[in-house]
Amino acid sequence: MIQTFYLRTTKRDEMIDITFELQQWIRDNHIEDGILVVSSLHTTAGITVNENADPDVKTDMLMRLDEVYPWDHPKDRHMEGNTASHLKVSTVGHAQTLIISGGDIVLGTWQGVYFCEFDGPRQRKYVAKVMEG
Repeated sequence: MIQTFYLRTTKRDEMIDITFELQQWIRDNHIEDGILVVSSLHTTAGITVNENADPDVKTDMLMRLDEVYPWDHPKDRHMEGNTASHLKVSTVGHAQTLIISGGDIVLGTWQGVYFCEFDGPRQRKYVAKVMEG
């Protein structure tokens, strides 16, 4: 079973915690054990796992990605002008594979799953699939 999720981003660069939404879907579907794959369906938005306790982590990550991949680089040739967003997704990744055990996503104490927008604001979607086992 593949589930499609939709969200609206509000900034050019942002990280949106999707952990609760994924966990709720798992519980609503009575999934106890398996492998969860979460994937962004965009070339300028990704999925990552990182700290969800201190909001400054998201701020720092986005700031440092901007330092490494500046939005307006004089040598970029991509006609849409969003080369930085493509590079950020290639760095962060478009998908994550997670373990489900006892009906819960297995994450560390401070970990959360994030949808990473790098070319917003936009209407976005991502998919999740569970291989039960």
